[in-house]
Amino acid sequence: MTGPVRTPFDALATDVVQRLTAAGLDAEKIYADVVAAVEEDLPGEDVTSVATIDPATMATADLVARADGVVAGLAVAEMVFGFVVGPAVVLTPAVEDGDAVRRDDVLLTVRGPVALLLTAERTALNYLCHLSGVATVTARWKAALDGTGAQVRDTRKTTPHLRALEKYAVRCGGGTNHRATLSDQALVKDNHVLAAGGVVPAYRAVRSRYPDVLVQVEVTTLDQLHELLEVGADQILLDNMTTAMMTEAVRVTAGRATLEASGGLSIERAREVAGTGVDYLAVGALTHSAPVLDVAMDLKDL
Repeated sequence: MTGPVRTPFDALATDVVQRLTAAGLDAEKIYADVVAAVEEDLPGEDVTSVATIDPATMATADLVARADGVVAGLAVAEMVFGFVVGPAVVLTPAVEDGDAVRRDDVLLTVRGPVALLLTAERTALNYLCHLSGVATVTARWKAALDGTGAQVRDTRKTTPHLRALEKYAVRCGGGTNHRATLSDQALVKDNHVLAAGGVVPAYRAVRSRYPDVLVQVEVTTLDQLHELLEVGADQILLDNMTTAMMTEAVRVTAGRATLEASGGLSIERAREVAGTGVDYLAVGALTHSAPVLDVAMDLKDL
């Protein structure tokens, strides 16, 4: 066989699908994305592997961490191998998503036809390296906040079509998720405030139209915070405030609302910001700027 098997969803390894589902992910939607990713990489034949490798040659390969980090996306990588290699593949994970790993640790062992393993390699690693990178960065933020009572939270600054997986990777790293879509909850930002004529009119408009939806309102001044507290707003985003302003905001709020710091945050300032007493730090960089965790596939038993 010189091309991928293109295994149907229903024929994939049951445990792979079950693990994705148990993580709160839509396994069929991820499968569709995996199919598209493989087709993007393979509009024709894998010309290098077809030319150099006997299709009957079997081997084992280890996916190995080349740096310390936190793992996320193993089941997605396994789905790629299952789709491309088919029932001939044997998948043996050595760790679980959310595990901290060290350089040279084996994450996953796969066995099957060498040519098909190599065809699947890059797509599988693209998922695993990226998602593990998100989990690793998140774990660093979580460590920076340990003992403060504040939590790091993601945003919608995600890669198109990968939002569910990236937010899952944030959870693997110990972070928490903000809304996943524009429909999940309302987030009244500066442009909404401008268009509505103020923070209170904007808040009241959303509360009136969608009485059962959680409403968070962004403020840039303490005056806006006072206005919102007076009308009962209980989810407030403190945007680009100084440490002193956030400290005062926490004092004024006195537990009446959940406060989230946003804008210009860095891991170096994480404990300083958390020390103001805010509940969350909103960090878009968890998903939009996470470097990959370097993982490589090493063939053996040839």
